[in-house]
Amino acid sequence: MLLPTLAVITGLVALVWSAGLFIDGAKSVAQRFGMPPLLIGMLVIGFGTSAPEMVVSGLSAAQGNPGLALGNAFGSNITNIALILGITAVIRPLGVHSGVLKKELPILAIATGLVVLLMLDRVIGFYDALALLAVFIGLTIWSVREGGKQKRDSFGLSVDHTLCKPEGTITQPLIRLLIGLLFLVLSSQALVWGAVEIAGALGVSDVVIGLTVVAIGTSLPELASSVIAARKGDHEIAFGNVIGSNLFNTLAVTGIAGSIHAIEVDSVVLLRDLPVMGFLTLVLFVLGYGFGSGGGRINRFEGAFLLTCFVGYTGWLVSTAMAGQV
Repeated sequence: MLLPTLAVITGLVALVWSAGLFIDGAKSVAQRFGMPPLLIGMLVIGFGTSAPEMVVSGLSAAQGNPGLALGNAFGSNITNIALILGITAVIRPLGVHSGVLKKELPILAIATGLVVLLMLDRVIGFYDALALLAVFIGLTIWSVREGGKQKRDSFGLSVDHTLCKPEGTITQPLIRLLIGLLFLVLSSQALVWGAVEIAGALGVSDVVIGLTVVAIGTSLPELASSVIAARKGDHEIAFGNVIGSNLFNTLAVTGIAGSIHAIEVDSVVLLRDLPVMGFLTLVLFVLGYGFGSGGGRINRFEGAFLLTCFVGYTGWLVSTAMAGQV
């Protein structure tokens, strides 16, 4: 099992590096074309940090391992909320005042509910996947319109504060974008192969590997960008990263994987993983919206609660895997 383990470790390291290169290149190219900061935050940063999940899940489905793709998408959502926002809030409490982000919170809750409904028959088929992708396309169009209309939204101002003014020609950012994309694919290939081999050797399903090792690994770009943003005081970038990434995972990543290969859903996923993801999404909605408090906020205590949820869920996952349930 040494070679698969090395493939996973090498794949994860290369994945994080290439994702950073890809996102930096995409941001620079977007600036060159005059994209508003709010739109860069919503599309390039929010959705772009989920590029690893998209490539890993797409390759997994194409190679006949849709369980790994599903585990990666849902595990990343759980990791984003419980681990990434938990760590970020413990380091520095997060305030949420952006009107755009508060509009995205109920959209994320509805998208999560849609996936749950589509999975009740224990399969995400081709037409289910098309429905998810159609909703994602509609959401993208809405994001473009919002990004063009709202010039002074606090999320857009935070993004504008962090962006460096482009220098030189567009050639270098475009090269970074293409190199990042190439290594995303190559590192994802190594990660998927190693993860499947390890799952077989340990006698656990690829869903479990997707929910744990692969999900945490592909969420590292979100973790890095969120922690850096929070330390700089750009709270809403950290929050926007998670909302954008979870929307992308729920709709696009699951939709792409399901359109390539039908995903059969184990009953334990419906009874264990979906309720956890739904609960954390509801918690995110309540904390982010800040009902009656004049603005959303995640303080250190609430961050510690999210981390506790992540530790408890991971322990539950490992114990059920060892018991041979999934």
